[in-house]
Amino acid sequence: MNLRKLNDEVFIALDPIVQIGGDEIEFLKRQARENPRGRARICVHKTNEDALHEMLIAIAAESYIHPHRHIGKSESFHIVEGEVDIVIFDEGGEIVDIIDMGAIGSGRKFYYRLSESAFHTLLIRTDFLVVHEVTNGPFLKEKTVLAPFAPAENDRRAARDYITLVTEKATQFRREVQPR
Repeated sequence: MNLRKLNDEVFIALDPIVQIGGDEIEFLKRQARENPRGRARICVHKTNEDALHEMLIAIAAESYIHPHRHIGKSESFHIVEGEVDIVIFDEGGEIVDIIDMGAIGSGRKFYYRLSESAFHTLLIRTDFLVVHEVTNGPFLKEKTVLAPFAPAENDRRAARDYITLVTEKATQFRREVQPR
């Protein structure tokens, strides 16, 4: 596969027919391991202005995904490898839903689509999560709103403590709202 490196985290697929298999997944996981943010992606769309954005993303378990929402966009995930809990929050930061996701055969949902603007984050349950993400373009940074109730990504200690708190709240939420 021919790739153009935008930065240590983002690669653009250049081939007119993009084919992704195990070698590319391993490449992404290696890149994510070496990246301070713990993630890497291959974009199969060519520019930020494209109407459709498709990405294959590898995310390490310790990566902090600041709770965020997208204005005027939908997004869908198809899990390729690993397990994750997608946590959906209300405006004040309280959990309103959790989507247990994993690759086919895991017993979890392998696909979801978020069609409305809702704060969400990822609690990765395996060493790596590999996801095929689709969203509408163009990419405009100002259309991604970071949740004011969560710490900044560059405050590593606060982010780690916050994820621990969200994990605890998710466990409590499951006991109260989603009895098994």
